[in-house]
Amino acid sequence: METFEINTIAQAHQAMGLSAPKHPLVSVAKTVDFRPTVDFRGIKVINNLYEVSLKQLGCGNLTYGKNSYDYEQGTLVFTSPGQITIFDGEISTNNETDNGWTLAFHPDLIRKSSLSDKMSQYSFFSYEVNEALHLSEEELDTIEELLDKIVKEYSQNLDKHSQNLIVSNIELLLDYCTRFYDRQFYTRSNMNLDYVSKFEKLLKRYFEGEDIHESGLPNVQYLATELNFSANYLSDLLKKETGKTAQEHIHLFVIEKAKNKLLNSKTSISEIGYSLGFEYPQHFSNLFKSKTGFSPSEYRNLN
Repeated sequence: METFEINTIAQAHQAMGLSAPKHPLVSVAKTVDFRPTVDFRGIKVINNLYEVSLKQLGCGNLTYGKNSYDYEQGTLVFTSPGQITIFDGEISTNNETDNGWTLAFHPDLIRKSSLSDKMSQYSFFSYEVNEALHLSEEELDTIEELLDKIVKEYSQNLDKHSQNLIVSNIELLLDYCTRFYDRQFYTRSNMNLDYVSKFEKLLKRYFEGEDIHESGLPNVQYLATELNFSANYLSDLLKKETGKTAQEHIHLFVIEKAKNKLLNSKTSISEIGYSLGFEYPQHFSNLFKSKTGFSPSEYRNLN
């Protein structure tokens, strides 16, 4: 499969048939202005920019997992550097009713700012398309007001304050997206509780089956894939509903299984560790002590 790599704002503008960017590291472009110079169909696109894109529902070539209680003013999709997209149809362009846009910024824009360290907190940059953020009219207005400020800053004569103000507005925009995602998790609570139940059943089935002996401890990515989620989205969903991430749920489940084995059998510590999917007994002992305050042998002797 042919690969197309985007490393700069200028390259992105050229590929989408846009005029030269006004700032080398950040840009806001309207979907209606896109006139691609590259046929992206069937091409693997590696995008090394951060992007926040507003998609109008019913437009374009991507589909979204939308439910009746989601808002319909538009959908935000987030991508981080290195993510790969494969387009299965033409990019929707020149549609006068399409009010979509894309905010793109290069990692160098934020590299020396506090936002650079904070980016890992915005886990939605690793969500899948069907885990996108659906906005209300009021929420969309809030986001677009910040976009206007970003555009205004890079469109005028740049001074020593420009970059800081641009970055600050991007950070505020992402903070609002975090708030709006919390709202979306909340409005989806009943459905999410079903997924919590499915997650718990999947975890139990994994430990009762042969997978534990063949593949070792389950990781978050495996469990998320089984539930058709990205790893970050699953962890965030569980954290909102239960107060614990997916990894914490796995560890809690393992510790409870270990306690039962320690108290209800005379099986050696090493064998218990192996039976729970640990390749090395010491890893089992370290995890057990970190979660309970006791080594496995101490726990067995105390009880």
